Amino acid sequence: MKLLRLPTLAACVALLALAGCATPAKRDYTAFLAAKPASMLVLPPVNDSNDVKATPAVWASATLPLAEAGYYVVPVTLVDQSFRENGVLTASDAQSVPLAKLREVFGADAAVYLRVKQYGTTYAVISSETRVTVEGKVIDLRSGTELWAGSATASSAEQNNSSSGGLIGALVEALVKQIVHSSSDAAYNYSVIADQRLLGAPLNNGILPGPRSPLFGQVPGAQK
Repeated sequence: MKLLRLPTLAACVALLALAGCATPAKRDYTAFLAAKPASMLVLPPVNDSNDVKATPAVWASATLPLAEAGYYVVPVTLVDQSFRENGVLTASDAQSVPLAKLREVFGADAAVYLRVKQYGTTYAVISSETRVTVEGKVIDLRSGTELWAGSATASSAEQNNSSSGGLIGALVEALVKQIVHSSSDAAYNYSVIADQRLLGAPLNNGILPGPRSPLFGQVPGAQK
């Protein structure tokens, strides 16, 4: 009987250790709370994916979650026009503009720097997945301090779509799904979800609610 209990105990200890490792560390919001940004400037996202539609898609849907979180967000059309009129034509160039200059031109308290790591639909044997992964950070334009950083992903694989047609049916379904999703830019819908998961508030370890939110000054998940 004792020989049976020892492996069981070891397994329990291992599971507890894994559970402890899976617990995300609490984010330090000291700088964010001290800065109290009221306005955000979302810069055009740098695109590391192979799809040229990634930058405009992610940029277009990035301002809404921040506005809903309680911040004034400089309109994307105004930002895009200002950059173009000054010869700044790429996302990399826009994100290289000195902080003081961004503050002078747009008057925002903080800037949101985004990077698209994945965007689009991929096909692998019997599966097809549309995935968008975005990384972001918030920089105080007044001090240069990084206030927050994070990443988020949205994927069609989150939906439980099982094929009942066997192996051939799964292959055909995956291929058709890739063609449809690629031709219709289904990734755009997932960019909206990824942006919401990245920039929405309140979320645990996410961006803090802004001054126009009733939750302003509160840290999500913090003990009261």
